[in-house]
Amino acid sequence: MFKKLVYEPKLFISDLLCLFLLLWFWFLLPSKLFLSPTSYVVEASNGELLSAAIAKDGQWRFPVADTIPVKFQQCIVAFEDQRFYQHPGVDILAMARAMQQNFKAKAVLSGGSTLTMQVIRLSRRESRTVWQKIVEVVMAARLEFSNSKEDILKLYAANAPFGSNVVGLDAAAWRYFARSPESLSWGEMATLAVLPNSPSLVHPGKNSVKLIKKRNDLLDKLAALKIIDQETANLSKLEPIPGKPLALPQNAPHLLQRFKVERAQLEIPVTRITSTLDYNLQLKVSNLLKRYQNKYQANDIHNIAALVLNVKTGTVQSYVGNIYQPEHKELQSHVDMIKAPRSPGSTLKPLLYASMLNDGFILPRTLIPDIPTQINGYSPQNYDLGYDGAIPADRALSRSLNIPAVKMLQNYKYQRFYDQLKKLGIKTLNKPADHYGLSIILGGSEVTMWDLAKTYMGMARTLNHFNEYQGRYNPQDYDAPVYIKQTAAKPRLAQEDAQINGILDYASIWNTFNAMEELMRPGEEGLWEQFSSSQRVAWKTGTSVGSRDAWAVGLTPGYVVCVWVGNADGEGRPGLTGVDIAAPVLFDIFRELPNEKWFTTPKHQLRKMRVCKQSGYKAGEYCREVIEELVPPAAEKTSICPYHKLIHLDRTGAYRVTDECESTAMMQHQPWFILPPAMEYYYKVKHSDYKLLPAFMPGCGDAGSNFVMEMIYPKPNAQIYIPLELDGTRGKVVFNVSHRSTNAKIYWHIDEEYVGTTKNFHQLALNPAPGKHTLTLVDEAGERLVQSFTILSKEKD
Repeated sequence: MFKKLVYEPKLFISDLLCLFLLLWFWFLLPSKLFLSPTSYVVEASNGELLSAAIAKDGQWRFPVADTIPVKFQQCIVAFEDQRFYQHPGVDILAMARAMQQNFKAKAVLSGGSTLTMQVIRLSRRESRTVWQKIVEVVMAARLEFSNSKEDILKLYAANAPFGSNVVGLDAAAWRYFARSPESLSWGEMATLAVLPNSPSLVHPGKNSVKLIKKRNDLLDKLAALKIIDQETANLSKLEPIPGKPLALPQNAPHLLQRFKVERAQLEIPVTRITSTLDYNLQLKVSNLLKRYQNKYQANDIHNIAALVLNVKTGTVQSYVGNIYQPEHKELQSHVDMIKAPRSPGSTLKPLLYASMLNDGFILPRTLIPDIPTQINGYSPQNYDLGYDGAIPADRALSRSLNIPAVKMLQNYKYQRFYDQLKKLGIKTLNKPADHYGLSIILGGSEVTMWDLAKTYMGMARTLNHFNEYQGRYNPQDYDAPVYIKQTAAKPRLAQEDAQINGILDYASIWNTFNAMEELMRPGEEGLWEQFSSSQRVAWKTGTSVGSRDAWAVGLTPGYVVCVWVGNADGEGRPGLTGVDIAAPVLFDIFRELPNEKWFTTPKHQLRKMRVCKQSGYKAGEYCREVIEELVPPAAEKTSICPYHKLIHLDRTGAYRVTDECESTAMMQHQPWFILPPAMEYYYKVKHSDYKLLPAFMPGCGDAGSNFVMEMIYPKPNAQIYIPLELDGTRGKVVFNVSHRSTNAKIYWHIDEEYVGTTKNFHQLALNPAPGKHTLTLVDEAGERLVQSFTILSKEKD
């Protein structure tokens, strides 16, 4: 009933052959047509070229562009392949015409290749034979089968030779005209369109007459095809052709190098990026830094760098890693100082201030000791070599005093601060906390400009987000800045994903930025508050030991600017300080940025607290002047004012008394602001309103409620080395003590042996023998102060 199906062997073989040919045709093209290395290219956010580097094979070859200019499409199609949009990759009519021309001339005059075939030939680089021509025809058809005409033109434009070592339209436009291909005129584009036809014979700087003729012929052809009018063609013919290739822009060479290094990590498949950099700002900052570098070179200061971040978007707006002068190798201008670990000087002090506010160690204006200090052989010094005795924490920050900073860190513990810096994103702390010790607050560690700017940007972003997250915190605020536009956009963190606690709370950051704003600005900027148009800026400077690094970092709600000045090789220079050298650059950069409104006060994060006006501590019962201040939530943990105490005076109020010499009924009980003797010794010099404690009534001894002597130098258990004088004799060490009574007489003893007496001014120059000693001080009332110290021998030094 049904016929039996019989499969003929010949038919089977035919089908199998067709399947094989189909598979061969499909897999004929490699997955990637062009394997040649491409140049690294960095563009500004508006597409303008900032910097480019030559490809590994020594060719200027840009990656395939997303689009190609319409002018180039029209020029190249008119010149090379007029039926490009009609044929399937092979133009039979053009090939027949070429064969006829070649046969008559008995030489190869024309190949009849289409643009598609030329793309194949450029990718294969095989010799021109009949067989290779056949292969090109088949591969061109295959290329047309899976790619649009626009994609094929992109491949051609990116890989066509333009003479010398210039490959591709983008590279050619910049090498010959110093502009992007989109901005070229008809005459310029026509010049480039004729170059791939015979790039080894005709290119700028060679055979100019022949090049001009080919260009003009193409312009006439464009006019004949009604692509341009004849008047445009004639005017375009008057344009000069370019000479030898020009150097490409190098307006962000260090960012280009950074992209080279980080490309694999960032998983960017191509060697071209559109950065987040503002083109105009990048050029302005570069020129600004060049002017300052020219000025500073007179003092043999050769390197300068600046980084500008957009706080609101978390992106890099300007990246100048150094003044790029490759012709002067000795200047080391190739070193990217934005990535280089350097001593930060005092730029970490605001982070300590904010951390102590955040953790309830201080209030914004808590008095901090500022007296001669020696801690385990470490003796910090203020920049001006003076002492205030005691100074409010915010004022110590705005004046960048070193001793109060060390005292604060001693209280906070350097181990805790070390951990905090790591949380904030400082990645260069690669040794244990004990390695840095207290010196970490004065530049004893290393940071990079990238990490420093990122940390301050994170703080600014946190404060900006106060209302957005309704008092919660976005952990992404401290993420690294982004410099690639394609990866810049991040989805907004959902409200439910925001965290209850941040690394630093809103109120502590707000107080810190306000303290940083009080720093006296350099030069004419010092009068900024007198001008309503002036920008409010929170800023901080830093100078490393040996004047090797000068820093300035500043911020507004919109921008963070960081500046470093120095020598890449670490050579220090006299006068290389943050406030004198880096700060002027900082404020000149801020003048180029939009004026931003100041941070919104995080009112429901701040708490009103009764604070002692004189000490800055939480007000106690004996504080006379109490004010209300806005303080961080952790302020409740702080201690009550320790410096206001109740003293007892006689009926006249002239002397202090005790119940041993005056009846309590006749006493006057008064609150009194009393600093420890060493703090008082320096504090009273700068505060004329400071009232010294009245002396005890004659015959009425101190009950021991207040110590009267304090050693200023040396501190207990100090180790002291006495150097030799110029004449070879052994020098002396100056011992210094403070006494609460201005007229007190003190008797000095070392190892129970009397060595001298002082009155009023208690300093004594001594020369103890090497070894451990005991110092005993006794005043006229019998008060004693005993402590040990060690004199080091020369060998131990």
